[in-house]
Amino acid sequence: MKTASIQELKQELQESSQSRLLDLCLRLAKFKKENKELLTYLLFESHDEEAYISSVKVLMNEGFAELPKTTTYLTKKSLRKILRITNKYIKYAGSKQAEVTLIIYFCQRMKEVVPNIQRSTVLHNLYMAQIKKINVALKPLHEDLQFDYKRDLEGLILEEGSILSKIFGKRKSL
Repeated sequence: MKTASIQELKQELQESSQSRLLDLCLRLAKFKKENKELLTYLLFESHDEEAYISSVKVLMNEGFAELPKTTTYLTKKSLRKILRITNKYIKYAGSKQAEVTLIIYFCQRMKEVVPNIQRSTVLHNLYMAQIKKINVALKPLHEDLQFDYKRDLEGLILEEGSILSKIFGKRKSL
């Protein structure tokens, strides 16, 4: 079976009756949990983005509260799980402003809860990847918002004595 393009789907949906559209939406919601979550966001939460962001932050806080600190491996796996869930909710919102807000919050919480970011290359790389993601998401935003978020971003910068700078410094001397 060949999948139809977005344009073909749009045209077919425009020609469908309201009852047929309702049936299609309900069937999509029953088919996959992610579709149901997206439909829930679009119908009930999209009108109040601040409340939506707050609810995602609560979910993130729950994940950080359960974060195992015994080994770096378990910490990394749990952080990736929190990040995967956060990215799913960012995708639902479809807003660069929500993306920047939630990733900055993730980095702030990670910096508070995980004291050994500097000592672990894996955790440092995860953290720095999110900083890069914030910088990319900031570009299409309005200048005033960029200024506000960059001020928050300055608080996330790690000290220069990180393990990566030590590693790269040794490579240059070889």
